[in-house]
Amino acid sequence: MTTSQHGFLGGLPPAHRDRLTAFAQEVEISAGARIFEEGGAADRFWIIRSGGAALDVHVPGRPPPVVETLGEGDLLGWSWLFEPYRWHLGAQARGRLRADEFDASRVRAACGQDPAFGLAVTGAVAAVIARRLKATRTRLLDLYGPPGGGAGGGDG
Repeated sequence: MTTSQHGFLGGLPPAHRDRLTAFAQEVEISAGARIFEEGGAADRFWIIRSGGAALDVHVPGRPPPVVETLGEGDLLGWSWLFEPYRWHLGAQARGRLRADEFDASRVRAACGQDPAFGLAVTGAVAAVIARRLKATRTRLLDLYGPPGGGAGGGDG
């Protein structure tokens, strides 16, 4: 299991980091494999040990554009924490991916049993969501916005 103190895990206090990593199972995902599809059941999540993953969004009639690329230490998947537990994006391995995989229902149960742990995990995931929302918005404006429009402000 990972002992990394940077990336997603670095945002957790040591005791909560240790508790979370106790749920980890190391996995390897083949280069180019689809990890999950937008709208699918979000029943697990990963913390990347090595390699990378591309997050993409479904656009009817077009190949899914990549909205963000993740690497070592990054959380892959946050939809497991919030009902209805469905992926908001898709993901594909970029090269061979090694990661710690977590069973979402077990982690959610632990969050419910220990409110301090649950608050720490939820806060760390919320920080990831905020960064991803901004990155996704910027990328989609780059791809589909009017020329010279750029990404505006706002915190919607």
